[in-house]
Amino acid sequence: MRFIKLCSLLLLVSSYSKASCLPDVTGLCVPGVTITEDTQVEIEEEDKGTEIVTTTTTTVTTTTTTVTNEDSGDILDGSNGYVSSGKEGDMDSDWGGQGPASMPTGNACYGLGSDKCAQITGSGNSTSTMGVAGMGTTFVNIIDISDLEIDNGGKVKYTIEVDKQDAQDRIFMHVSGFNGTTSVFSGTDILSESGVSTGYQSYNGSFDFSGVLNKITIEIGGRDINLAIGPLFDDVTVNVFYNVINTIITQQITTLEEIYYLDIFDPTELDFVEEVFEFNDINVDEAGDIEFAPIESQPEDISYETVELEIQEFELELDLPEPEIASVEIEAEMEAELEMEMEVAQVEEPIDEQPTEEETTEPDSEATEEPTMEVEDSTEQEEVQQEETEEPKESVKEPSSKEKAATKIVKKIDDKARYDETNQMKTLIVMQILGNTKTFFDTQSTIQDTNVNEYLNKVIDDPYGDLFIAEQGQIMEDIVNAQY
Repeated sequence: MRFIKLCSLLLLVSSYSKASCLPDVTGLCVPGVTITEDTQVEIEEEDKGTEIVTTTTTTVTTTTTTVTNEDSGDILDGSNGYVSSGKEGDMDSDWGGQGPASMPTGNACYGLGSDKCAQITGSGNSTSTMGVAGMGTTFVNIIDISDLEIDNGGKVKYTIEVDKQDAQDRIFMHVSGFNGTTSVFSGTDILSESGVSTGYQSYNGSFDFSGVLNKITIEIGGRDINLAIGPLFDDVTVNVFYNVINTIITQQITTLEEIYYLDIFDPTELDFVEEVFEFNDINVDEAGDIEFAPIESQPEDISYETVELEIQEFELELDLPEPEIASVEIEAEMEAELEMEMEVAQVEEPIDEQPTEEETTEPDSEATEEPTMEVEDSTEQEEVQQEETEEPKESVKEPSSKEKAATKIVKKIDDKARYDETNQMKTLIVMQILGNTKTFFDTQSTIQDTNVNEYLNKVIDDPYGDLFIAEQGQIMEDIVNAQY
């Protein structure tokens, strides 16, 4: 036994959508669906002596990757479950942090509204817990977001309302992200720097991150340099947008077995097998059972007009000009054949036969009447034969294009189907067209047979008596017997 592993082919066919999200991507991915196909074809051949079995195994691994961008919602809104009411972004409560601060309300919040707001009152110049320089006061909020199960990166977005009455003051927004105790990202935006007159402003910003994120620290701080009215802020929101990647892997394995037999079948058996597959539909059910169903051929629409049209098409093909040399050869052969027939016709001359002595003897009146009629008939037959002999034979007539076309149509009929109803009708119509008898299948009149007995019973006036009547009866009886 011989076992050979022929080849192993790896084919990669990639996606049809615009989804884009590389491993460890920073920021948000492009949402969509990516489909990749890994096709592996393995061919094995086994020689069993009398046959060679080739097994082709095709394994198609389809990977469907779906990318979406999810939103945590405002994690500083107590109703979302991430912070308590004292840590919400509406700044009704002090978050706690470094340096002095106050929580004014009403007109003391200026453009931020009449409800409570937060005010930076520290004039110090140090570095905050989160590493931001130029800090006098901070408000700090640490939020656990592990329930979101973020592990493919994303983006943190914030908004904040600020009213800075003293141009010399400053205010900043800082956000840090962590995976446990490991820093994932850290970003600081200076909202309004010292020396810039801004008044009331609404700010927003964002920070990209990659990988796992389960904790966020928010730090809002600044300085009240002149200790008059420090920077005010309110209505802080923080949303975490993150990538969700779902991967589905499916595998389809198809095995095809081909058997090549090594000359072990009789040719007659092979012909029978070929006919079975040619004239039957082969179906294999789920149980592996094979069923043979005869192929039902559609009957051909046969009519006088369709056959006539087919003959005309073949005539057009046959009317193409033939090579000049072949035409000359055919004409020469026909002329030679005609000359030979003419020579034969001239040699065959009529031969006159001399009457014998018995024929010249004059018979008596009554006994010789009938033999005389036979001699005259014989002479007439000889003259007709001589005339037919003297007439030259007709030359062989070349078949017309219509006859050639009709022959071609009949030859096209398959031998196995020559005697079915459709092809027999087609053959009859071809003969009908050749005979120019389009009305062949029309209703035909019936010829009424003459009653022979009636004719035999008629009485004929015989001037010669019983002799002629007896002769007449014998002749008619011979005619009747000849017919039956």
